[in-house]
Amino acid sequence: MKTITINVSEPVYAEFRTASKSLGRPTSELIREAMELYRQERLRPRRSLERFQPRSAGRVLIDLASEDDLLDEMLEDHS
Repeated sequence: MKTITINVSEPVYAEFRTASKSLGRPTSELIREAMELYRQERLRPRRSLERFQPRSAGRVLIDLASEDDLLDEMLEDHS
């Protein structure tokens, strides 16, 4: 693990110290956890399908019947 020095405001550090005491965990552990969360969410975000906006693929060529099952067709091995 790499040791670093950071400057934070007194109120921010006080909040981390208070939280660490109430959780029974070291302040440094909470700060590492916060940094990891920032890394995952901001530096390496994983895009969920829910975040993509729908796009039009054009007009419908053939209407699907209620008995059509596209899952079987998508899972067929076409190799």
